[in-house]
Amino acid sequence: MKNPDAVAALSALAQEHRLAVYRLLVQAGPEGLPAGQVAEAVDLAPSALTFHFDRLRDAGLVTVRRDGRSMIYAAQFETMNALLGFLTDNCCQGAAEKCAPAVCSPAKSRRTKVTASQE
Repeated sequence: MKNPDAVAALSALAQEHRLAVYRLLVQAGPEGLPAGQVAEAVDLAPSALTFHFDRLRDAGLVTVRRDGRSMIYAAQFETMNALLGFLTDNCCQGAAEKCAPAVCSPAKSRRTKVTASQE
């Protein structure tokens, strides 16, 4: 990723509603979500949402496809990964593996431990 592309992506995400929309689309996965469902989830009017989708699309962060009468928006994971790579490319003086964050693991469940006397 080049500087202008990174600036465009970061600029598009530097707004509360667009960040919420993008995070929702990332959570939805490659299948994406219909525009109406996104509008409902982030509590935005369709006209306002269209403006935000346009900014995210211009930055290459989302794609849109028509499915019947619905417009389906999806996160562009390649762009997201390129942006993350760009941001961490020179981490730890060029040795990113030395300062990479720990691998995420699911939160431990709060199940009660069963002892032999409880069985």
